[in-house]
Amino acid sequence: MSPHQAQAVVEPAGPTDEVIGLEAIMRMAYAGQDLNGLYQQLIARTNADPSDAAALMDMSVVLQVSGHKDEGLRLQGVALQTRRNFRRVYGDGRGVQIAALMTAGDFMANTPIEFLLSGSNATLHLVYVDAQTPDLSHLPAHDVLFVAVGESPSSQPVLARCADLLAGWTGPMLKGAPERIARLTRDGVAALMAEELAVCAPATLRIGRAELARLSRGDVTPAALLHGAAFPLIARPIGTHAGQGMERLDAPAALAAYLAERVETEFYIAPFVDYASPDGRFRKQRIAFIAGRAYPSHMAVSDHWMVHYLSAGMSEDAGRRAEEAAWMEGFDADFAVRHADAFAALHRRIGLDYFGIDCAELADGRLLLFEADVAMIVHDLDPEDLFPYKKPAMHRLFAAFQAELAKIVAA
Repeated sequence: MSPHQAQAVVEPAGPTDEVIGLEAIMRMAYAGQDLNGLYQQLIARTNADPSDAAALMDMSVVLQVSGHKDEGLRLQGVALQTRRNFRRVYGDGRGVQIAALMTAGDFMANTPIEFLLSGSNATLHLVYVDAQTPDLSHLPAHDVLFVAVGESPSSQPVLARCADLLAGWTGPMLKGAPERIARLTRDGVAALMAEELAVCAPATLRIGRAELARLSRGDVTPAALLHGAAFPLIARPIGTHAGQGMERLDAPAALAAYLAERVETEFYIAPFVDYASPDGRFRKQRIAFIAGRAYPSHMAVSDHWMVHYLSAGMSEDAGRRAEEAAWMEGFDADFAVRHADAFAALHRRIGLDYFGIDCAELADGRLLLFEADVAMIVHDLDPEDLFPYKKPAMHRLFAAFQAELAKIVAA
C-alpha cells in the first residue's frame, strides 16, 4: 500500500453486518486509491468493538488485495467465528434481495457475485456455510437464493452439505444445484464433455505422486493411463489456478525434474494440445454463460502457451487490445455463431444457469475447453483509457445476470 497513492474516498460501513465488500475495495485498488487509510479506519472499528465482524471481513479483503493472502484469510476466519451473515447494499437497496451461499476462502472460492450485481439496486446477503452447517434457519429474508460456492478440493464437503440442505428446496433459486457444481473438477469437466464433437476437452486424470513417479521412470506409459495419450503432457497440482505449478512436460525426464521441485501429493495430467494460431500466438477467451447464453469477458493474446491475462502484455500492446475489442464487439455475430453447437453442449451438460469457461479456438473449428467453473473472476475494473470497450461488454453481462434474477423472482 504505497503512501503515494490517493486517499480512498469510500466511507466504511458502520459496525453492523454491512460490509464495503470485495467489489468496492478492488475498485478502489484498481483506481490507485490508498487502501492503508481504509485499513486504519477498519482497525479503529475493531479496537472499539472487537465483535465488529463486518470490519474484520473488509480488513481481510484489503489484506488479500494488497498481497497478504494468508493474514487476510486468518482474519476472515476470525470474522466467521463471530457471524456468518453479511450484507452488501447496492444503490438504494430497494431492488432484488439475494441470499448467496458462500464458503470461506480467497477471491476464487466463490462466484464473483459482487461484481455481477454492479450497477443494480440489489441487497446481497452473503451467507457463509460449511460442511457442519446444521440447517438454513439463519438465512435472512430474501427474494432469490444463489449457490455461489465454487468447485475445489476444499469446497467438496461444503457443496455436499449444501446439496443436503437444499434437498426439497421450493423457494426461488437461480439454477445452481450444488451437486452439479461439484462435478466441475478438471477431470469431471473432461468426462462430461468427452462425447461432444464440437468441444475438445482433453482427457484428464487425477493421479497420485507415486503413480506419477512410475510414469517418470518409464514403468508405465501415458497411453496406459490416458487412452491414446503421449508426451508432451500438462501437469498441475490439484486445487490450483492461474497456472500455479502447471508445467508442460515433454519427456519422462522432465516429469522427474518436475516432481523433484513439487511437494504436492496429487496432480492432474492431460495431453498438451497445441492451440497456436497461424501467426504463432496463443489466444485464450473467458466466457460467462447466463441461462444458456454466452457473454464475452475477455480475450488474452500471448506469445506463450500458458496464457494469463495479467501477464499477456495486453496493457502494453495496442494491437492486442484492438483484437480483443473486435472479438468482444463482434462476439454475438461471429464467435458465438461459429461455436453455437459447443455452447449448447456446454449448457446442456453442465446444467447451471451461471458458469464460466476458459477456452480457445482450434484450427479444426472445435472449441478447446480448458476449464469450467462458477467462480471465475469477471469484472469491469480495467482502465477505460486503455480498455474503452471493456465496460460496455461487462455491463451487458452484469445486466443479463440481474435480469435473470428478476425473471426468477417474478415467476
